[in-house]
Amino acid sequence: MSIFKKIFGRKSSKPKVVEIEKEEVTVEDKKIIVEEKEIKNKTMSEKIKFTIDGKECLAERGQNVLDAALDNGIYIPYLCHVRGVKQAGSCRVCNVKVAGRTMTACTTPVAPGMEVENNTAELRELRLTIIEALFVEGNHFCPSCEKSGNCELQALAYHYQMMVPRFPYAFPQKKVEADNSKILIDRNRCVLCKRCIRSFKDENGKSYFAFTKRGHKLEISMDKEIAANLTDEKAQEIMDTCPVGALIKKEKGFDEPIGSRKFDKQAIGSDIKSVV
Repeated sequence: MSIFKKIFGRKSSKPKVVEIEKEEVTVEDKKIIVEEKEIKNKTMSEKIKFTIDGKECLAERGQNVLDAALDNGIYIPYLCHVRGVKQAGSCRVCNVKVAGRTMTACTTPVAPGMEVENNTAELRELRLTIIEALFVEGNHFCPSCEKSGNCELQALAYHYQMMVPRFPYAFPQKKVEADNSKILIDRNRCVLCKRCIRSFKDENGKSYFAFTKRGHKLEISMDKEIAANLTDEKAQEIMDTCPVGALIKKEKGFDEPIGSRKFDKQAIGSDIKSVV
């Protein structure tokens, strides 16, 4: 029996023609497909290959290790970094090891073939030491802080299982500034990360915030003239950008109940999704 008899169940001297609709592909379509493939291949070839703890990663040229790690689904802890804002390397929490040297991931550009160590016992201990130092150098009373549950320093303390700090508490005398109608500055909680200084500028490029004094007396201050016309939206943005509870939007209070705040729901870094 011929194949056609098997398929159509009857004799036929001529095969039955089954018409299948085909989508016409024009010369222009083919050209677009080829161009897209070329662009994709060129983009892939322009990316830099490097490794973090043995995992192969890809980075854009000029990209720092911290941003590249996050893009590849790898969490490197940080406090002072703000994506898209010039890096400062202030907090040192993002310390990694490259070629046996410790350096901040946010200020280190990715190089071809670079091998980065991130999750080692040595680095975890170093980060825990920095976090403990930040706690004892300020006055952080988490239960009474408006940022509790949304505080990155608090979340890092949980992440690295901080118990009693190895250093004595300094209990410094730091003043609270409430002159502005929208923002309250509590210097007891400030970790001098410079996020606010680097992130918020007026139309003339002048920063809303600046450091004043020196050494152990260094503190954050607000330009009263520039900040006089702060909107509620900008004040909220400032509060959200601060990693701790040093900059608080006035009249906000505890509007999120315990248990529903960001780090009540998930540990810091757990929102970084692996691309593998």
